[in-house]
Amino acid sequence: MHQPTAIETTGPIIRLERLTKRFRSGDQLLTVLNEVDLEIAAGESVAILGPSGSGKSTLLALVAGLDNPTSGRVLIAGREIQDLSEDQLALLRRYKIGFVFQSFQLLGNLTAAENVRLPIDLARLDRPEERTTKLLDEVGLGDRGHHYPAQLSGGEQQRVALARAFATRPPILLADEPTGNLDAATGARVLELLDDLKNRRGTTLVLVTHDPAVAAMTDRRLYLEAGRLIDEHPTP
Repeated sequence: MHQPTAIETTGPIIRLERLTKRFRSGDQLLTVLNEVDLEIAAGESVAILGPSGSGKSTLLALVAGLDNPTSGRVLIAGREIQDLSEDQLALLRRYKIGFVFQSFQLLGNLTAAENVRLPIDLARLDRPEERTTKLLDEVGLGDRGHHYPAQLSGGEQQRVALARAFATRPPILLADEPTGNLDAATGARVLELLDDLKNRRGTTLVLVTHDPAVAAMTDRRLYLEAGRLIDEHPTP
């Protein structure tokens, strides 16, 4: 069994240094992120706002090691993730970073319980059935674990996705428009669950959204426009 390196919290748990990402589109070179600097403390919740195409999702992918920057650095607990091998990155994401997608990304051939249990089994954690049951209970789906994603509503699928993201108790949770495919009432319920799980587990949350109301749950709000971090406000 792989034993992941412990996350140190003496400094910022996430640090971005002059982070830049460019893509080539035909004859043009498009700059999606332009020398972004950012520090996020352990246990802090941060919302990144901006219009579609402003670079929010790209920034999350870079923090998770799902993409590589054109230049600049991403450091998780002081360690530059560009120095990690693919196997090391996989372990980082397995144990240290949970990810919640707008489109849920559940496996359709697995039940809700099996979707939640999968990262627990991959991490070889003890008492997998007990952990799975507790997580589903925490998101209000204790009686729905035997259902497949197609048998669940959008809000229920997103709650399963939240339980899965917290399954290994990662110190960092990244959420990409977690309420984007939900109606207002269901989205509010999902945000309440996300906030509750985060607070009870001391998780660092980075949430990307275009909705100021969604961002209101966080400690700090950051704004991306044309690839630049242009403003920052503490949430009232």
